[in-house]
Formats: sequence, structure tokens, C-alpha cells
Amino acid sequence: MADAPRSSGAHERNWTFLTNHAHVMVALSRNPDLRQRDLSYFVGITPGAVQRILDDLEEAGYLRREKVGRRNHYEIIDRTPLRHPLEGQHTVGELLDMLHD
Repeated sequence: MADAPRSSGAHERNWTFLTNHAHVMVALSRNPDLRQRDLSYFVGITPGAVQRILDDLEEAGYLRREKVGRRNHYEIIDRTPLRHPLEGQHTVGELLDMLHD
């Protein structure tokens, strides 16, 4: 994964266009076998936040979790529409396709 852009000014706020939910989905679309600890590192959030996001995404129908041995494998349900009315005509798969390397 690429490093996040660094701030060049002391007064710039650190924000991105995508939410942490989207960042988790992007990371899982690139590697569906990532551990929560790895997701935490790549996204830059706590493992607890990763767990809550995974629960949200699974509950909303954006992904499925399957236990494989001691680890999880994640399957993204790419035909699920995006949640906000401004993007609702597009799917999570379209967003992830656009963001792939």
C-alpha cells in the first residue's frame, strides 16, 4: 500500500476524501485475508475501530466473514449500493474498481 500524503504546512488539517469504512474495504479488496491487526496498521486506526467497522460492513451487507482455520477470509459483496443518496446509484464494486492500482 502506498504511504499517505504528508502535510506540507503546519496549519493543514489531516483529512481524506474516503472514510475509514472505505479504507477497510479498499484494503480487503486488495487482500481478503488480511488480519485485523494488519487492517489497523494500513488504515491507521485502532484494532477496536477495525472490529466495529467490520461489524458495520457485515451487518449492512457489504461483506461476509468466513472463518478459515484461525483466521478470517472476507468476501466483498460488490453489487451492494453505496449508502449516501448522492452515490446510491453506484455500487461498492464500482468504487473499489476505480481505486484499484
